[in-house]
Amino acid sequence: MPAPALFVVSGLTLYLGAAVAVGLFDTLGAPTVSWWRIVLAAVVLLAWRRPWRRRWTRRDLLVAAAFGAALAAMNIVFYVGIDHLPLGVAVAIEFTGPIAVAAVTGRGWRERGAIVVAAGGVVLLAGVTLDGDLPREDVVVGLVAVLAAAACWAGYIVLGKRVAGAGSGVDGLAVGMLAGALLFAPLYGASVPDVVADPALLGFLLVVAVCSSVVPYVLDQVVLRRVGTATFSVLLAMLPATATVVGAVVLRQLPTWPEVVGLALVTGAIAMTATGRR
Repeated sequence: MPAPALFVVSGLTLYLGAAVAVGLFDTLGAPTVSWWRIVLAAVVLLAWRRPWRRRWTRRDLLVAAAFGAALAAMNIVFYVGIDHLPLGVAVAIEFTGPIAVAAVTGRGWRERGAIVVAAGGVVLLAGVTLDGDLPREDVVVGLVAVLAAAACWAGYIVLGKRVAGAGSGVDGLAVGMLAGALLFAPLYGASVPDVVADPALLGFLLVVAVCSSVVPYVLDQVVLRRVGTATFSVLLAMLPATATVVGAVVLRQLPTWPEVVGLALVTGAIAMTATGRR
């Protein structure tokens, strides 16, 4: 299968998992659903990779734990965001995190210009959402949560490079997931007896974990082996559109034309950060 097609499958799987998660928010609450996604993804990755067979230095473990904490925090606040905002809008705004990293670390005008274009898209999306039919308090909570997710995503990228540089790869992700799950267990661990007692609910949570964490990461690694970083970054520009399509089809969240323009600006900013890399 061509790399772009694999990436589309990865994006669809990722946001289908998010759409399934939205259906569980009334039962457990968005943060708790996200925590279970992290827990079950950690279980799957640990069983698959068995990272304890690797020799770990203290520094490698600390970096992996910090990486996992950023990943867990990002997932939790993002789920809070999509509990209050349309999926496509939330994904587009969250992309300000990696765009900001590209703008700070990049050397060309494209990376710096991208943050301006992305900011225009985010302002438009936020303004349209605030003036829309959603309750204003919901929109404010959603925007704050998604912007926090963007900041966590930026930290995830920086720490992820260190994990990759240490050569731990998926093993580092497994350890990080475990650390993130343990970090937030005091807040959401009280749900364990209820979830374990409900096999159907546990099954849906496992679907969320596999679709939103395990499968996309594995497919991303396959795509990265086939294409360069610049091409991969261009493919990332497809994700806001993919999330919008999933939100429209699965959750009936049809975007307005101003929202489409805002999404296009963010997508363009993602592409700008990619074309600046050689």
